Amino acid sequence: MRATTAVRTWGADVLAGWNRFWFEASDPATLGMIRICAGAMLFYTHLVWSLDLTAFVGPDGWLPSQSVEMLQQGTYAWSYLWWIEDSPALLWTAHIAALVVFALLTVGLWTRVTSILALVAALAYVERLTGALFGLDQINVMLALYLAIGPSGDAFSLDRWLKGRKAGAPPPVRHSWTANLAIRLIQIHMCVIYLFAGMAKLTGPAWWDGTALWMAFGNMEYQSLDMTWMAYYPLLINVMTHVTVFWELSYSALVWPRLTRPVVLLLAIPLHMGIAICLGMITFGLAMLIGNMAFLSPEFVRGLWPWNTIPGQGRAGESQSSAAASGQPVGTKATRPPIRSSGAKR
Repeated sequence: MRATTAVRTWGADVLAGWNRFWFEASDPATLGMIRICAGAMLFYTHLVWSLDLTAFVGPDGWLPSQSVEMLQQGTYAWSYLWWIEDSPALLWTAHIAALVVFALLTVGLWTRVTSILALVAALAYVERLTGALFGLDQINVMLALYLAIGPSGDAFSLDRWLKGRKAGAPPPVRHSWTANLAIRLIQIHMCVIYLFAGMAKLTGPAWWDGTALWMAFGNMEYQSLDMTWMAYYPLLINVMTHVTVFWELSYSALVWPRLTRPVVLLLAIPLHMGIAICLGMITFGLAMLIGNMAFLSPEFVRGLWPWNTIPGQGRAGESQSSAAASGQPVGTKATRPPIRSSGAKR
């Protein structure tokens, strides 16, 4: 009987921890900050196509329809650009409309609609431009998906400002389980990305002998900053190579505990900024750092906006729970938020 009771208690605790992890109502501050950064990245990376739009997505461009269709055989790929590529006028109209949508998402105007439209537009470009993509585009679409799932316009947005202006006072922060769900999905996705990146590196001998980073630094094709001087410091290259692999493999375990999380996130900065500065992948490095922002607590994020206040609570976020969006592991005790959405259950 005691064993049965213990098992039931354990099962109930696990289920409660699972529900807290995914469905605890959360302050949308972290999601709002990610919306600003990811929206700006979506806008910039698609603005670049404007330099020669028809050369990329036109019927006779560098990526003709027939070639892309051959690459996508056996897969499901959809893009509204297929329907209008024969008309430069329609193509430019759709392109400008997409840029407007990305800009509206960034500032948080009509966010519930523009977040979905931004996802559709980003997917349309990805599916049409197969062959001219890399990790940046995948991270862009991943972030756009989760911004469409959560209430990304509930913090640091024109939507919220307009509500306050209409009411004559700043609206209270609306905690919701969907804000937590969106953040959790980004967190899990980032863990999967780093885990598989680290495991893939283990298949390459250069990551075992510590010379992999030298191959990157010495590759003139990607070099935006001359790092060949590191050839005189092979031990430093070895250390940096092994630290990179260890960080990626351990990320999914060490980013959750509050003790090790700051170290893991701080190491992400030199790793990705090093890629950005030394290898010229600035946008990719920044996009990965935007994904890492999902592990910042709402209190920390609101602390970056000292002028943002909540009626009756003083400075925004002082009394709010950080468990729902700060990466608190399943099964640990979470502080109950003072404001909860009507449909959220503990």
